Amino acid sequence: MRHRISGRKFGRRTEPRLAMFQNLAKALLRYEQIVTTLPKAKDLRPIVEKMLTLGKKPSVANRRNLFAKIRDKTLVSKVFGPLADRYSSRNGGYTRIVKCGFRRGDMAPIAVIELLDRDKSAKVSSAIAATEEGMKLEGSAKE
Repeated sequence: MRHRISGRKFGRRTEPRLAMFQNLAKALLRYEQIVTTLPKAKDLRPIVEKMLTLGKKPSVANRRNLFAKIRDKTLVSKVFGPLADRYSSRNGGYTRIVKCGFRRGDMAPIAVIELLDRDKSAKVSSAIAATEEGMKLEGSAKE
């Protein structure tokens, strides 16, 4: 029985799964928008939101705890600097997940996870445009 067992395994052991989420979190904090599968995006959201909440409370202990999780000094300074200023008035809910179709090879659901209030000029990434164009091509082939 699976009572009170939460989280997905993604076909990986614990250490590779934690490394995958560490890399996804670093990419999201660096680029503020990434394209991944929907289940990975849903599991990544609480990890990143806890990191951003740590950044809102500046202390040496919080800075060291965040560095222990992401192991990148530039990202730690970004979280405690501009991202903490951006989300100082927000009580959680720093990310948005947008579904954007299915991957061509295995029909896995694809989603975009992004930080709220990010740069509007870079709103649509090339991956989203390619996914939308691929869906249009598949739709026209069926007709």
